[in-house]
Amino acid sequence: MSTAIKIREINKSYGNLQALDDINLDIQKGEFFGLLGPNGAGKSTLIGILGGLVHKDSGEVTVLGNDIITDYRKTKKSLGIVPQEITFDPYFTVRETLEIHSGYFGIKDNGDKIDELLQALSLDDKAEIGPRQLSGGMRRRLLIAKALVHDPEIIVLDEPTAGVDVELRNSLWEYVIQLNQQGKTIILTTHYLEEAEALCDRIAIMNKGKIVKVDSKENLINSIDKKVISVKFADPVKGLEEEFLEIDFELSDDQRQIKIESAKKNLNKILRKINDLNLDIIDMDIESAKLEDVFIKLTNLGDDDN
Repeated sequence: MSTAIKIREINKSYGNLQALDDINLDIQKGEFFGLLGPNGAGKSTLIGILGGLVHKDSGEVTVLGNDIITDYRKTKKSLGIVPQEITFDPYFTVRETLEIHSGYFGIKDNGDKIDELLQALSLDDKAEIGPRQLSGGMRRRLLIAKALVHDPEIIVLDEPTAGVDVELRNSLWEYVIQLNQQGKTIILTTHYLEEAEALCDRIAIMNKGKIVKVDSKENLINSIDKKVISVKFADPVKGLEEEFLEIDFELSDDQRQIKIESAKKNLNKILRKINDLNLDIIDMDIESAKLEDVFIKLTNLGDDDN
């Protein structure tokens, strides 16, 4: 698999604030890559450098082998970036907006691609109205269509579903998954960690301008030694403190459900204890760690290190 984006020793500061600190990262062509981190981690600054909107202090970035500075025309054609901010010229219709944006890339007669995007993003019935008449979710769809209108090889989605409804979120991911299956490289930043867990192949976690971990989603999740056991009983239970002296647990207000968080190695021991209670169990669920657990652990470590 060849490299889509190569980032080497990138630094960026704003006065005394070090926004990016020696960032090194490789994103492979065709992968669905997650870039996660708390607010202020440096994600948007890194994306701004990638798109040419932010000037780096030092380092090198290449897109499909082309330097973002010396080969900026090629890199801009290769990238489609969906920013967080929603901004449009209010004097053009949805279709005109996409036609004009096509022209920025030297593309004429782009009607077929525009029609495809309008249909895929459920904008076809809004094609002849202006952005002012669109709802917030529809404006977000138009922003995505603008980023894709020149058919880029690499698509960067910076918080694409922030503040949008479930219907748009689902339809957007269906379309983006199709693009990824066609070979497009997808880079996603999101605060919805369940989205990243469901979609991304590899994930980089940033904190305070640094990348603290890069690995496959599976390896990241498996790095957390955790099982969460939830058991629902038919009747209220009492005396669990004596049975679970060495184990932390939560009991619901109606005393019908117990939730236990434990290391994996203790799973059999806990299940035997639950079985020994000889109570009528009506439901049981055992969960492993989630990406959220990894995120919290790694960003807390980053806080301790600085």
